[in-house]
Amino acid sequence: MNDPIALSFEFFPPKTPEGVDKLAVVRQQLYALQPQFCSVTYGAGGSTQDGTLQTVQAILAEGHQGAPHFSCIGASRASVREQLVRFAALGIRRLVALRGDLPSGYGAFGEFKYASELVEFIRAETGEQFHIEVGCYPEVHPQARSPQADLQAYAAKVKAGASSAITQYFFNSDAYFRFVEEADKLGAAIPVVPGIMPITSSTQLLRFSDACGAEVPRWIRQRLQAYGDDTASIRAFGLEVVVDLCEQMRCGGAPGLHFYTMNQSAATLAICRGLGWAA
Repeated sequence: MNDPIALSFEFFPPKTPEGVDKLAVVRQQLYALQPQFCSVTYGAGGSTQDGTLQTVQAILAEGHQGAPHFSCIGASRASVREQLVRFAALGIRRLVALRGDLPSGYGAFGEFKYASELVEFIRAETGEQFHIEVGCYPEVHPQARSPQADLQAYAAKVKAGASSAITQYFFNSDAYFRFVEEADKLGAAIPVVPGIMPITSSTQLLRFSDACGAEVPRWIRQRLQAYGDDTASIRAFGLEVVVDLCEQMRCGGAPGLHFYTMNQSAATLAICRGLGWAA
């Protein structure tokens, strides 16, 4: 059995009581993999803030580390300071600090324009109280002016006090290793954890990837399209692709794997079984 590396899972806040119950079951199934932490996403402009915190509190109550996504778009220093006090009081010790997306119709940035400013403010206010995760894009942020500008923006977050980073998902391992190497050259040497997206649906994956700028290599895209509506073949192929990617990450020295679970457990469990990390 391969020695497992640190695992973490991302969830999103359920919108219905049924979703809350379903996610509670999913979490219990995934806790068998002994995650280092579980993160919970945050809607545009903080639109799911209450749901995010309720989900994080449930994770903490279940004896695991919960990390809220914390975006600064539209926020003031006073509102961020208030949230940090609240997080500390709830026993939260890890945050995923992001710029966040502007919700439609939003006119202003608020007092923070970049995630690096949020990281710097959190450190100034709370010292080392929180482990601060930041995001990064091995294949370049879709809104970046250039690959170099994107790397500089990432380096600014590291300089501001980020503890570690989680990547956007990718399927090209070279992109990850090149990003880590280039960041190290800039002096931005913190642990960079690969974000892993299970492949369970062709249309969903291609739609997501087009929206967020993650590249689906042509050979994967063509194989998925060739399967049409054959869900079983798509899942079997997707499992093979992602297990191989995770193995490349492990062998290449990645410090962990962060699974974008989509509030499901089956695909993540299957991947970890394929790696020899789950029964």
